[in-house]
Amino acid sequence: MIPDQWYAIMASSEVKRGRPVGVLRFGRRLVLWRDEDGNVACLDGTCCHRGADLAAGRVEGDHVHCPFHGLRYAADGRVVAIPANGLDAEVPENFRVRPWLAVDAFGFIWVFYGKPEDAPDDLPMFEELRYGFPYAERSEVWDVHYSRAIENQLDVIHLPFVHPNTIGRGHKTLVNGPVTKWDDETLTFYVKNEPDCGQTPQTAEEIENWDELTSLQYRVPNLWQNRISDDLRIMAAFAPIDDEHTKIYLRLYQRMVRIPGLRGLMCAAGNVANGVILHQDRRVVLTQRPKKTELQMGENLLRGDSPVIEFRSRREELKRGGKGCE
Repeated sequence: MIPDQWYAIMASSEVKRGRPVGVLRFGRRLVLWRDEDGNVACLDGTCCHRGADLAAGRVEGDHVHCPFHGLRYAADGRVVAIPANGLDAEVPENFRVRPWLAVDAFGFIWVFYGKPEDAPDDLPMFEELRYGFPYAERSEVWDVHYSRAIENQLDVIHLPFVHPNTIGRGHKTLVNGPVTKWDDETLTFYVKNEPDCGQTPQTAEEIENWDELTSLQYRVPNLWQNRISDDLRIMAAFAPIDDEHTKIYLRLYQRMVRIPGLRGLMCAAGNVANGVILHQDRRVVLTQRPKKTELQMGENLLRGDSPVIEFRSRREELKRGGKGCE
């Protein structure tokens, strides 16, 4: 994991009022719930008493109750009451679990992977998708590390081979560039693939008017978008489950159709198409080994892999420079 980052880990709709929900994220069992004001709380999900799953318990007021012996947990991870000792009895200091800083914004639950005091105020959501951009969402789990799933979306070489009857039509096997640009923690890469007619591919430096090309973006630590047009975007959040599993939240954002009923149909139809494309990717990505990627893995990389190389390099830099999660 890249430390000291806000990760989109769930859809907001998955955490409902009145009951806790358990998920596996970052290789840890977590419990999330909403307090009386609707704010999201997140803790390590294993009770510090006898190891029961707190997500099997209940929510009362601002607290989550262990299903086994009724211990009541506050959002800061402290046990505030132990029924067996008497509800007014003092609770020993060691009765606590790790709290995680969590917020609900832009349709996602975000959790900070690091010490709460190190968390930046802003979230890494793409600016243009924050407000007034309707979307439809689907999700599924892939049996790979989140880094491998992200890299697939940075790969401009695979399109005609993995998606020959969808987004890879046209047999554009020759890869010019691609041009890659960092702006803060956002990597934008510009794609100029074309049919191979015997020409020599252009280097990134040789491509003219590159900023007018189709572009895609990766946002540290786990977001991606395809900027199809000002009014049409495909966006994904890659929620890290553990070293071998990732939950992908795929969204179609569109504001070309504004009539509510038709807008919903447009989003739904587009999301079905996105699912077809995603499954074409999954068929191949799940065969890759290892399931988790690193900066150096003994591969023979190509110039067209530059967005992947940029991602790996930046990820390694941030992992080394982070303050750590504990």
